[in-house]
Amino acid sequence: MTTADEAQGTHSFTWIPRQADFDAFADLSGDDNPIHVDPAFSARTRFGRTVSHGMLLYTRVFARLQALYPGRAHRVQTLMFPNPAYADEELTISFSENPQQPDRILIEVARSADGAVTLSGTCDLGERR
Repeated sequence: MTTADEAQGTHSFTWIPRQADFDAFADLSGDDNPIHVDPAFSARTRFGRTVSHGMLLYTRVFARLQALYPGRAHRVQTLMFPNPAYADEELTISFSENPQQPDRILIEVARSADGAVTLSGTCDLGERR
């Protein structure tokens, strides 16, 4: 699901990461930490289940930024991952523009069920390519 409020410069969409996404990202990145890919191991951790790779979340963010701002260079981002994202739980990914800093996009990924922020940051966009 995608929503946009062009007048306010905000955009959001939802995504449900699956264990298959975690596994595929582990294969691609080489990060096969069992917290991401081993449900039996993860069940014994404080999380109780597998958690997403932080950069898997950002790949979704990055792809949407490219779709929302076609032709704009991606210069730099700042990211924090304050809470885990879990397989099979919906996430809401939101972008907000700041009129005072039009090239800086505020990013937030939150668990839809409880609102816990799983990724928070900014992306600075460059000039059109």
